[in-house]
Amino acid sequence: MANPTLVAQKRKILGKKVKNLRKKGEIPAVLYGHGVKPLPLSLNYHSLEKVYKKVGGSGLISLVIDKESPRNVLIQDIYIDPITREYGHIDFYQVKMTEKIEASVPLHFVGEAPAVSEKDGILVKNIDEIEVECLPGDLPQSIDVDISMLSDFEKAIHIKDLKIPQGVKVLADSEEVVATCTPPRSEEELAALEEEVVEEAEVVPEVEKEEKVSEEEAEEKEEEKGEEEKGEKEGEEESKEKGESGKKEEKGKSGRKEEKK
Repeated sequence: MANPTLVAQKRKILGKKVKNLRKKGEIPAVLYGHGVKPLPLSLNYHSLEKVYKKVGGSGLISLVIDKESPRNVLIQDIYIDPITREYGHIDFYQVKMTEKIEASVPLHFVGEAPAVSEKDGILVKNIDEIEVECLPGDLPQSIDVDISMLSDFEKAIHIKDLKIPQGVKVLADSEEVVATCTPPRSEEELAALEEEVVEEAEVVPEVEKEEKVSEEEAEEKEEEKGEEEKGEKEGEEESKEKGESGKKEEKGKSGRKEEKK
């Protein structure tokens, strides 16, 4: 299957001015890689959104820059605004198809766990991605985790139980637990949790009160410090004035002595 294609243009607009690109429906990007100088780019927002939903962070993309020959790239990093959930910036990494790379591959949980559907257990996912090493062409977009083997609460799925595609080497410990199922909470445990929540809720106002008092004390200290500094400054000026007055008086006495002589 052919890699999805993205079209980009070399970008001259840098720094804070890139916000003008976003207003035009474009997104700033940077291309780098082994033996590749960082290259600022811009591309259509909706085109990126469509491709990213398809390949995620571990699928190869054919990147065409200013009608040049396509480059094989991976999405190395993408910034998503925590409030608007919109893409703000993206980094592409250019790969060599003959050189192995290390990458994170997301886990895709499939099937139904009998311990959940039949025994009201809770599915616990300990990890949601694994580190692998392979050639760029062998990099999978995701790795399936079949949870149907979780028939009771004693069973667990380890990394060694996963079906890893040929040519892909997992860099994590094969004994690491991927997923398990835990028994449902008893009424006593739920009651205890509710009590903890209530106790924590009662403690919060006290903490806020203490923080408020601390802020007020800090403001008072700042005011006192300002008054002290002001007093010291006035004292210095007063001493300075007295010193100058003393010098003038001595000078006047000296003059009178000379006149007397």
